[in-house]
Amino acid sequence: MTATTLRSYTLKDLAQLAKRRGVNGWHSMRKDQLVRAILRVKKPKPAVAKAASVKKASAPVRRVSSAKNGVVPSRNGARVRTVTLVRNGSAIRNGSATRNGSTVRNAAASRAAANRAIALRRDNSRRLAKRTQVTHRIEQAKLRLSRSKNLSFDQAQGKGGAAVKDRLIVMVRGPFWLHAYWELTPQGIVRAQAALGQEWHGAQPMLRVLVVTSGSATTTSERVLREIPIHGGVQNWYVDVQAPPRTYRLEIGYLTASRKFHSLARSNVVSTPAGSSSDTLDAHWNDVLGDCDKIYAMSGGFASEGATELQELFEERLHRPMGSGNGNRFGAGAECMAPHHHDLRFQVDAEMVIHGVTQSDARVTLQGEPLKLRADGSFSVRVDLPNRRQVIPLVASTKDGVEQRTIVLAVERNTKVMEPLTRDSGE
Repeated sequence: MTATTLRSYTLKDLAQLAKRRGVNGWHSMRKDQLVRAILRVKKPKPAVAKAASVKKASAPVRRVSSAKNGVVPSRNGARVRTVTLVRNGSAIRNGSATRNGSTVRNAAASRAAANRAIALRRDNSRRLAKRTQVTHRIEQAKLRLSRSKNLSFDQAQGKGGAAVKDRLIVMVRGPFWLHAYWELTPQGIVRAQAALGQEWHGAQPMLRVLVVTSGSATTTSERVLREIPIHGGVQNWYVDVQAPPRTYRLEIGYLTASRKFHSLARSNVVSTPAGSSSDTLDAHWNDVLGDCDKIYAMSGGFASEGATELQELFEERLHRPMGSGNGNRFGAGAECMAPHHHDLRFQVDAEMVIHGVTQSDARVTLQGEPLKLRADGSFSVRVDLPNRRQVIPLVASTKDGVEQRTIVLAVERNTKVMEPLTRDSGE
């Protein structure tokens, strides 16, 4: 039998052949080792003549099993002591012998193989579960990224049943705060994605703040003051500004990694009031109704540029016409913002000073805003006096917050603009 023939056998067949030919340690060999071991061991020749002698030799073994005290009589009357043959720790009993402990080793090897198979199946199951979990996390991350970049909203139809268009509206909330509100359509986002191409994947939603400066009566210039990263899922944003009074315009779009900005909408031009004003304007629509005229005027509602979209938005949300800028509707504050067509310029405004004293380590707030105390605990603040009734609460509390006292100031300003009087030049 050649090596090529043996290699064509299966591992199980080679193991059985090695067992029959008495190869030591066959149970732990691989296929190539079994082939080489079988080729080294010569096939035993059958001996018919020895069969009788084997049968005769086996007789004393049977007598050994029935002997008492390990001693049996021989044919000539001599006593022969029986001997128990032990080969590699296995005793020959009842005519059966275990060569090199192969039976025990085969059982141990089978159990070990079964345990390895079970462990392999468990490991594959764990790897599959982990791979599935990682895939799920990647899909969730992609979904979150897509939502954070999508600035559009499914809006109802606008005024008169018309479709909503891309627009950005800015309202003045106070000297240091602007409130931006936008309505962007899904079509606008798709156009931005097509325009940016490969740069879309690294683009980030951005709100740009531009400072508007007037060079002369007819020319203006704009420069980027700052860029605010935003995200999808919202329709408005509060923007903090400095150095009032100042004129701003906002722009919303996507900024790429190469600093390329794709604009989706530009806002109206707004001007913040002087920094001495502490009159806070709430930008929620339910609360804007009381101060809508003032917010509309401060947000450039009576200006020629950008007034159309701002007027449409206010009329849609407040369900009332905004009209034109009449000074007698808003008082002196709005009169100075509306365009004038008179030769005589006359403006009147008012402010008041609130002052008091408390403990030097106390905490004092005016309409929720903290006041700075002097070393002796005194304070004073200048507050604009708008043309309406207002309630101004002042709250003082101890450092540990155990004791608190509140004083409420109710102030009303009623400004009346009389009809102009024009005389002839000859009078």
